[in-house]
Amino acid sequence: MSQRASPFRSALKGVREAIPLLGGYIPVSLSFGVVATQAGFSMWEAAAISTLIYAGASQFLFVGMVAVGSPLWLVVAMTLLINVRHVVYGPNLAALLPRSRHWPWLMHGLTDQVFALALTRLPLLPAPERFGWFVGASLLAWGVWIIGTVVGATAGETLTARWPLLGEIMPFALPALFLTMVAPRFTDKRWAVALSCTIFSALFLTLYGWSNVAIPLAAAAGAICFYMVKCQPKRQTL
Repeated sequence: MSQRASPFRSALKGVREAIPLLGGYIPVSLSFGVVATQAGFSMWEAAAISTLIYAGASQFLFVGMVAVGSPLWLVVAMTLLINVRHVVYGPNLAALLPRSRHWPWLMHGLTDQVFALALTRLPLLPAPERFGWFVGASLLAWGVWIIGTVVGATAGETLTARWPLLGEIMPFALPALFLTMVAPRFTDKRWAVALSCTIFSALFLTLYGWSNVAIPLAAAAGAICFYMVKCQPKRQTL
């Protein structure tokens, strides 16, 4: 009996520990629902994008490029390019998770925020609890993202019409979500150098008219900088 209940309890633990992520997921998903409908997508199409693509920044890029009539191959290429970071996420988590035939499906729930939380929490959990924990955390985040998109697509314009300030704030929800993830890393010298390189690269490319590729190129520059810079720990003198 206890063995059968264990995966369920592990999933509930994942749900509980992923609840703080919703503070970022809810406003961003609402914002995406509004942006998608403003770009000409229906509520069902917006929900399908959040269900199938489920990639945060890439979804905003996707609807924006489709709305302006960009070629399909370019839309797909840019979406994949932004999400190439998941090639790094997977192997880092693979060492912490048990083998399972379900992973090809469950990896769809891997986002930046779930990855950051999992990388922190999984090493502290017993190995048998890790699979259930990831299922609970990822499904909660995914479900709330879809629900938020539907609410934003159906009632977002009504909400922004009633509270205009909300419409001004919502576009900044996604940058704010990533900022809360990145800011703590500046306490580490190596991360601070890499993040500074990323920020300045993005600004430089944007100012010189390369805004369409600023994000992926800046991310690549930051990653290269991270692996090239080696910060030696300070030696203590007696």
